[in-house]
Formats: sequence, structure tokens, C-alpha cells
Amino acid sequence: MPATTRTRSTADERRTVVLDHAVRVFAKTGYHATPVSDIAAAAGISQGYVIRLFRTKLELFVAAIDNCFEQIVAALDAGSQSARGGEPTEVLEAMSGAYVELIADRDLLMLQVHAQSAADIPEVREAMQRGLAAVTNLATDRSHAAPADVQRFVAYGQLCHLIVTVGLERVDTPWAETLTHGVRHL
Repeated sequence: MPATTRTRSTADERRTVVLDHAVRVFAKTGYHATPVSDIAAAAGISQGYVIRLFRTKLELFVAAIDNCFEQIVAALDAGSQSARGGEPTEVLEAMSGAYVELIADRDLLMLQVHAQSAADIPEVREAMQRGLAAVTNLATDRSHAAPADVQRFVAYGQLCHLIVTVGLERVDTPWAETLTHGVRHL
């Protein structure tokens, strides 16, 4: 009988799998309330192996934030390339549309919200700053928009986070309508 060979996952492949699960688990319970054992269980591996791959929960959380922003930058880049024209407003609008599609996966959105709430931890704050820098630099480079327009683009994204996370699209009051006015992706 021929011996069957089993293909082992490399550490990099396992890191990717763990990161995918870490984004989902951290998105639900945040940094402080999430034990590494929950992420390990979701990934189907031992807690010890997760620690071997990432050393600490903090390193895992920072890696999840970095991964989240890599996905955001890739989506924004693709959006910028799909812009129908080269005008700054058109490029930023195409990037916005790509971001809206990406955060339909609420896990990416909620991970960012939880990361903001843990930004008092220097490593988390630095990861958020790296991510925001990458988004801002990409939006500036691709759109050639004025700084005030890029600021509005980022601010609009943060407003969208607020609207979605607290369900303002379902609140039928003048104040909620003021905040959701003009938001097309609802």
C-alpha cells in the first residue's frame, strides 16, 4: 500500500489562517475581552501554536489591525483604478464605493472600532496610525485631491462607521436623518 503524504501548512499559511479568525473574533469582543484561546479554537489549532506564531495577544491584535488596513488599502487602490475619470472627486468617490463594499464585511469595520477603543495601548495606536497614514497617502496619491478633500473622505468614512455600528439608518428621527443624509450605501 503506497504511503500517503500529508502536506503540512507552513507557518506563514497558518499565520494567515489565524489572522483571518483573529479579525472575526476580535471584531466581536475587542482586544481586552478576547482570550487567545478563543482565537485558537476558531482557527482549530492550539493556543500554544498561536502564541508560537505571534508571541503575545498584543502582537496578534496588532497583526490583525495591520491585516485589516492592508485589505482597506488594496480595496481603495482597486477603487481608484476603476474611477471613470481622473478628477479628484471621481477618484475619491470610486475609492469610497470600494470601501463601502469592503466593510459590508462588518468584521473589518468592527475591528477598526475596537482598535480605536484600545488606542491607549502604544502598539495599537501605532498600528492605527500606520493604517491611517497608508489610507491617507493612497487617497492623496491616487486622487491628487486637496488635503481638505482627503480629510473629508476620511471623515466621511468615520461617519459611516458610526452610522453602521449604532444602526442610525434604522432610526426615524430628524437628528438621525441629519447624520445619515447623503449616505448612499445604507
